[in-house]
Amino acid sequence: MKKITFFILILLCACNKEKAKETSKQAPKQIPEEASYFKDIKTNDVKLPKPSYGDWLFSHPEDGQTFEQYYRSKHIVPTKEENIIYIKPIGNFNSLQKKQIQLVNEYLELFFQLKTKTLEPISNDIVPNSARRMSTEGHEQLLAGYLLNDVLKEEKPENRIALMGLSELDLYPKPEWNYVFGLASYRDKVGVSSIYRFQDGELTAENFNLCLTRLLKTSSHEIGHMFGIHHCINADCVMNGTNSLSETDRSTIRLCSVCQRKLNSCIQYDNKKRLTDLDNFFKRNNLTEESDIMKKDISVIR
Repeated sequence: MKKITFFILILLCACNKEKAKETSKQAPKQIPEEASYFKDIKTNDVKLPKPSYGDWLFSHPEDGQTFEQYYRSKHIVPTKEENIIYIKPIGNFNSLQKKQIQLVNEYLELFFQLKTKTLEPISNDIVPNSARRMSTEGHEQLLAGYLLNDVLKEEKPENRIALMGLSELDLYPKPEWNYVFGLASYRDKVGVSSIYRFQDGELTAENFNLCLTRLLKTSSHEIGHMFGIHHCINADCVMNGTNSLSETDRSTIRLCSVCQRKLNSCIQYDNKKRLTDLDNFFKRNNLTEESDIMKKDISVIR
């Protein structure tokens, strides 16, 4: 059996790490005082265990990103001209898959507290034969870079702040790689992910919620990167890097207190409303464990 290389995604453009430039005429940005909300929910942060062989941090030691580094970095901020997240389906989706896309749209709107819209799907026929191949496992794959550079970057819907393509087919980044779950260019605020491997072969009513949770984690993680948030090494967090589906399944759907503070400094929503919205979403969709996580944060807010 050939060894499979597991990577959630290849970065065409890593998160922007440029620090805000200081000049004699302009003082550095003043770091806002930490609000009581973030101090309260910090009690629910779960420390990451020491990474084991196969874990993301075992093979990718990272320095992390403090709130201060994030706040002083260059990252996108919603404006009147750029304030809508878009999803672009690519391929032919069955009824269960369409339902998952609908739920991802709803979830991202609550997670980021920004309007989210799903564009009309496009056919796989848009991808030429030169950007397709048959995998060693016997199924068709699309070249992720083609979708990113030749399809998604050309999409410029009104008021777009971020665009995530969702492919029904498996993706590969280059000939020597078996597959990737996705590819992104954070500089261009576009990315593409595949639902193929989230489905354990076939999406059914029985595995629907497990597959949905994987998609919710991955889509919020990647769009979080588009807002300038680096991989989290502070606590168990949806912004943790993951190397495999098993590591993704073990990780939480929750943003830790530090990453919540980063996102809130960028988008400036009502923190309690966001938690309540997410809790209601999880309850409506019978995601009990995820609902309990939100309730835990709600319970400690003073």
